[in-house]
Amino acid sequence: MTAFIPDYRVAEVLASPNHGERRDGRQPDMIILHYTGMPTAQGALDWLITQESEVSSHYLVFEDGRVVQMVPEERRAWHAGKSFWKGDTDINSSSIGIEVANPGHPGGLPDYPGPQIAAVIALCQDIVGRWTIPAERVLAHSDVAPVRKVDPGERFPWDELALAGIGHYVEPAQIGGGRFFQRGDGGPPVEALQAMLAFYGYNTPVSGEFCARTEGDVAAFQRHFRRERVDGIADFSTIDTLHRLLKALPQV
Repeated sequence: MTAFIPDYRVAEVLASPNHGERRDGRQPDMIILHYTGMPTAQGALDWLITQESEVSSHYLVFEDGRVVQMVPEERRAWHAGKSFWKGDTDINSSSIGIEVANPGHPGGLPDYPGPQIAAVIALCQDIVGRWTIPAERVLAHSDVAPVRKVDPGERFPWDELALAGIGHYVEPAQIGGGRFFQRGDGGPPVEALQAMLAFYGYNTPVSGEFCARTEGDVAAFQRHFRRERVDGIADFSTIDTLHRLLKALPQV
């Protein structure tokens, strides 16, 4: 694809050939945040704009705050893969993907630099304003593809984004004692937990059995909303945070 005019005016354009039409005439109403998971940002950029990779994203944000746009926002980038949120299985058609340069868990998951997060916030604010994207639909790749994906990881500062008006967030409950649920448990309390996760958007089975899928969804929830401990065990802190997050959703 040839160069195009950037949707985000401060972005540099380096076009990727990996994109297509958004299906069924859809417009983006989600933002999905990723980490690149590669040793260098330049290596990630080279991969995202190479046809053989068959992957792409709308944006890449470098550690120093530089922003590159690779796919026009009106087009369907190939960033989410097999994913799900609130019944939607074509997240690529409904979302704008932002890759944040970070080597990820394979590289020790280093902290995200301040200039980079400031750039992510500014970019998200611009996208949210132009497309009227609801706060609760600014999500992690790990939210829409639990178990399969863990990015942008538990060191991504969702609280900083929330302070800037980006994303749906509540202060997580303090970790302490009390009853908890884990793989192998069952009964009405587990079913209630699963129902809350499913209502928020995860593809959690409401079976009353704390299965491997439920464990993965709990871990994904923790990785975004209760980052201090990510273990897939639904303790009081996790359940209370989820409950308050649901209560804070806009009333429709």
